[in-house]
Amino acid sequence: MYIEVSQDFRKKTKAAVFSIAIFIFVYILLFLFTIALALGCIAGGIAIIAAKPMFITLMLGAGLAGTGLFVFFFIIKFLFKKHINDRSDLTEIRRNDEPELFRMIDEIVQEAGTNAPKKVYLSYDVNASVFYDSSFWSMFLPIQKNLTIGMGLINTTTKQELKAILSHEFGHFSQRSMKVGSYVYNVNQIIFNLVNDDESYRNSVEKFASISGYFSIFAALAFFFTGKIKWILVKMYNFVNIRHMALSREMEFHADEVAANIAGSLALEESLLRLELANNSYQNVLSFYDNRYSKNESSKNIYREQFFVMNFLAEQSEVESKNGLPNIQLSESGLFNKSKLNIENQWASHPSQKERITKLRSLNIIKEQDNLPAKSIFKNFQKTEEQITSKLFSRVQYQKQKTDLEFEEFRSEFEKQYQKDSFDKIFNAYYDNKNPDFTVKEGELTDEISFDELFSKEKVEWVYTLIALESDLKTVEAISKKEYAIKTFDYDGKKYKQTEAKTLIPTVQKTIEEIKEKIHQNDAVIYNYFAKRAEEQQKKADFIQLYKSFREYDAEYDDQYKLYIDLMNATAFMNTKTPFEQIRKNFSDLKPLEEKLKYQITVFYQNEMLIKEMNEEDIKDLKFYTEKEHPYFNNNEYMEHNLQLLMKAINYLPYFLHRKYFYKKKELLKLMKELEEQNSMAKIS
Repeated sequence: MYIEVSQDFRKKTKAAVFSIAIFIFVYILLFLFTIALALGCIAGGIAIIAAKPMFITLMLGAGLAGTGLFVFFFIIKFLFKKHINDRSDLTEIRRNDEPELFRMIDEIVQEAGTNAPKKVYLSYDVNASVFYDSSFWSMFLPIQKNLTIGMGLINTTTKQELKAILSHEFGHFSQRSMKVGSYVYNVNQIIFNLVNDDESYRNSVEKFASISGYFSIFAALAFFFTGKIKWILVKMYNFVNIRHMALSREMEFHADEVAANIAGSLALEESLLRLELANNSYQNVLSFYDNRYSKNESSKNIYREQFFVMNFLAEQSEVESKNGLPNIQLSESGLFNKSKLNIENQWASHPSQKERITKLRSLNIIKEQDNLPAKSIFKNFQKTEEQITSKLFSRVQYQKQKTDLEFEEFRSEFEKQYQKDSFDKIFNAYYDNKNPDFTVKEGELTDEISFDELFSKEKVEWVYTLIALESDLKTVEAISKKEYAIKTFDYDGKKYKQTEAKTLIPTVQKTIEEIKEKIHQNDAVIYNYFAKRAEEQQKKADFIQLYKSFREYDAEYDDQYKLYIDLMNATAFMNTKTPFEQIRKNFSDLKPLEEKLKYQITVFYQNEMLIKEMNEEDIKDLKFYTEKEHPYFNNNEYMEHNLQLLMKAINYLPYFLHRKYFYKKKELLKLMKELEEQNSMAKIS
């Protein structure tokens, strides 16, 4: 298969090749400098010893020679470095294990015109990737790639979609023109290793320094030279990396085109749109079991549970189903992403999902679809799921013998927890990331308005547009202060120079204020709408009281959270080397804050709503902490058990604050829902 690369690809390739050439030139200069330095240091060392042979000159000469050799070794150490990928979380599968999967891989390899993977692995996650162990010599010697396929991906795709995703991965290596991407990647790795991966180098120099006080002087001199070389290499890393990321963007488009030619545009599009939901579902299941750790509960088949959660969340969002899987539309996936900012040179190493899908649709390559579940490729997928799940949970150190939760129990508990931790979908996600407006005032409704209008898709988009724009504003302000090393960026489709960022800030601020005003007006109507419904149902006092109670706690929240920040700052000294007298003083100064902490924790754990999801041991520890005095430093030693109690109490403070905030908000929204339901019933009757 031959696919002509785009003009943008050629342009980015030339820029990447130019950056490599510049790096090679700079590196050669550094290399020659270190050779000259090493030879000069060795010659100087010999001269010192020869001038007057004695112990001191011998040590000084050897130290000076060592300086030159260490600096020279620093610049060439990457030649001996090999990046080995961690495979401990991977499970290798062979052709005899899953022949149908390997037949699919063979077809992809043949059509893409690339080499078969050296090994195929299954991972825990919702992804697929091609990887290889790399070194400097990787740029010159042929290397066989390994393929990793996530169980969470197989579990949530059709055969055709899985084929499209795997085709995309091999598409990166399908043509000679893609080789430049590997070169740039390796150059990046080389510079990264030179700059960051120097622990063994530092240990060697420090060991050399520890031999003699004379040598420590020359070790410091070696670190001085390597520090200056590092500074140059960091600049080179930024220079090469920006061009690598821009090229990576074009490589993604190219790999998509390869995948579309093999499996069709639609299969890749639909799998891309579902990927975020599939991954969120997997993470939701992991979080569920994180909270079950104290109960020694684990999963028998986390992927069956992931599949259930994915379809459950899709149903909650009223997403249609296709081929037994959620069929996410582009308009739905982009609903909450309203940012207008695009900083291509700095962060856009991958094109946006919308850009990728737009290109796929323009290709419109149609292939015969095999819409059976991808898991049907496996001989016994359920057995494989259970084996991988068992391996995943084997990494967890349980206090007692673990118990596998039955699927029906998981489903019941998850649904119950979801309803408990969610705001009712009647509000259409309007309040998921915002609060009712506490500044609105009661007044007359000038026009009768429907509930659906108040929480329409347009109104919800205002909320998420505001969130995105406020984030954009912070980024633009950071760009104007030169906190990001970029030359240009795009905003709302227009290109700006870094020096123009300051002039953009008022424009973004004006847009934010306009949307804020729209939301405020809508919130005012919402308040008066429900005040009227509450009055009609003789519940106005309840509505006003709940609104007032939530408003008051909202005002208190920041002050109480400040206590947490103050406590974290006041206990930070325990993570650093501190003189004994200062430690005692610090704990004495901590006392007033600790008294406030004990009071707040006592109030919180007496609230049954807040502690019902906590394990009994933590509740017991918090009560023991608040009811007694605990010394933290005695006989010049920290008292670890008491410190653990203190830190547990400090870390539970934000948990209690967040949960109380959530329950107060949910209580108000629950009443608002009930008012609307009664209003709807009254209209029907």
